[in-house]
Amino acid sequence: MVSSRDFTRFTAEHSDTLAAVFCGVFLFLGWLALSVDWLGWALLLLPAAYVIGGYDSAREGLTTLIKEQELDVDLLMIVAALGAAGLGLWRGEYYLIIDGGILILIFAISGALEGYAMRRTEKSIRGLMSLTPDTARVLLGGETEMLPITQLKVGDEIIVKPGELIPTDGIIISGYSSLNQAAITGESLPIEKSVGDEVFAGTLNGFGALHLQVHKPPSSSLIQRVIRLVEQAQTEAPPSQQFIEKFERTYARVIVVSGVLLVFLPPLIWGWSWEVTIYRALTFLVVASPCALMAAIMPTLLSGIANGARQGILFKNGAQLEKIGKVRAIAFDKTGTLTTGNLQVSGVISRGEYSEAQVLKIAAALESCSEHPIGKAIVQAAGTGWECGVDVQAIPGQGIVGFVNHQQVCVGNTAFIQPYVIQSPEDLQTWAQSQENHGKTVVWVALAQQVIGAIAIADLIRPEAVSMITRLRNLGVEQIVMITGDNQRTADNVAQTVGIDQVYAELLPEDKLNVIRQLQQEYQTVAMVGDGINDAPALAQASVGIAMGIAGSDVALETADIVLMADKLEKLATAIELGRRSHSIVKQNIVIALGFIILLLIGNFLGNINLPIGVIGHEGSTVLVTLSGLRLLRN
Repeated sequence: MVSSRDFTRFTAEHSDTLAAVFCGVFLFLGWLALSVDWLGWALLLLPAAYVIGGYDSAREGLTTLIKEQELDVDLLMIVAALGAAGLGLWRGEYYLIIDGGILILIFAISGALEGYAMRRTEKSIRGLMSLTPDTARVLLGGETEMLPITQLKVGDEIIVKPGELIPTDGIIISGYSSLNQAAITGESLPIEKSVGDEVFAGTLNGFGALHLQVHKPPSSSLIQRVIRLVEQAQTEAPPSQQFIEKFERTYARVIVVSGVLLVFLPPLIWGWSWEVTIYRALTFLVVASPCALMAAIMPTLLSGIANGARQGILFKNGAQLEKIGKVRAIAFDKTGTLTTGNLQVSGVISRGEYSEAQVLKIAAALESCSEHPIGKAIVQAAGTGWECGVDVQAIPGQGIVGFVNHQQVCVGNTAFIQPYVIQSPEDLQTWAQSQENHGKTVVWVALAQQVIGAIAIADLIRPEAVSMITRLRNLGVEQIVMITGDNQRTADNVAQTVGIDQVYAELLPEDKLNVIRQLQQEYQTVAMVGDGINDAPALAQASVGIAMGIAGSDVALETADIVLMADKLEKLATAIELGRRSHSIVKQNIVIALGFIILLLIGNFLGNINLPIGVIGHEGSTVLVTLSGLRLLRN
């Protein structure tokens, strides 16, 4: 059962959508009533459609007129609709009331789409806020007490247990642990943290308890800065939007002033009768209304959105479909975007009598007791057929040691295995150095004081990344960069492999945002492709934000304008091609729409068309450009 409170909240949040739906329903019923000559019902239903669908536009238009002394298209549409209705009542041509209702319905649908965009923005902010707990375990007089995050002060000491989220930024004053910072920095591996290191709110604590001291107010934590950056980037209107708003108001002023002049000048100059003059002026308002111009854009963009959806490309709004076709520079995150985001064994070398498969199984016998991502990658690569080790001890950040079949086994980095082996073979050292130079992590495996092999771990590059970069260059994208929180060496190797122009590594979220702003200063229209929470500010700031659908975090998906649903990078080039086609069709439709408006206006001034012909021409041009826009449904 739906409670009255839930129903009230739903109707309040979706009032714009409900208004558009009911406006359309009443308009349709009014048309049916006219069709069967039920004039009384029609004159009840059609005004209801006007009120339901036009209330918000009328209110906004009047507010702009009263407070800012400006005319906008909202008010113009209401005037044109009421003019059509007035003409219909005056001359007994009641179908003209439906024409005005269609204008109002179009604007009601536009308002509903704007409301959806606003709700999506609010949802993304709520998703960011959910990354941090509401309370923290604070040390007070030797005992711990759970306090709200908002009550924390600089100097407070808090305890974070293994597996818990860090509640606020702080400095470690005792304890040692491994923290998963992928949500904040995008680093593919957990980072070891000890006394004196800074930890960030929203990161996940690993194996050890941490004693932290709050060194900045919770409101200044990194995750809170991310929230503010997303809010700011999503509310800042881009130059193109500002231009459209100015154009709308200028257009409205011109039409309204022209309509007023048409009422008074012809009787004074040409001696027209007042009836003819008013008729021509109202016809002018109808034929000059920008329905065809509106239809020149939205059906095309909606067709492109439907086309993209069939190909696994989710465009969250039509403006971004058009915008992506103008992209001149693209910035990629690394982990989870150009790479798979999952650690895998990329290479194994064995020595002596042991095969590569045996090296993996011996290492897996110990790593099966570990929760470290490297250990999980080794266990996955080893498959089955190995025995679990005994007396296993893990040394965080270094390695793991234990016994397999009564023989001591050691798995870890170079420094960790040194005390357990007689010597490290030079051929394996050369191989390990080569792997590390390519940004991979090398794990040594020793058995009974002898090195028997080494395993390379990597976050593998997506197989389609290289061909996708090539397609982007063929499409004329001028600059392709990588912005990542990972280390410089790893980032450089990935960039060199896939063909990236420039690399920005070891970046925090606000640093990524600054890189996007720099690119926008040079290239204007910039796309950002990412998958993590740390990418959210950059995704919001970019002209077009693009998220990976499967690997992407909830916040990245909510913040982005476009989502690649199956994580197929090659669809990025497809999206750009679709955007360019939509831009081309929109320009063609605008020319057609303006051409019809000009012809109808000339015909109206010369007295060669009456109101029904004007409506037919007006609606005919709308249908024509709508059908033209539907061409984008073809792949």
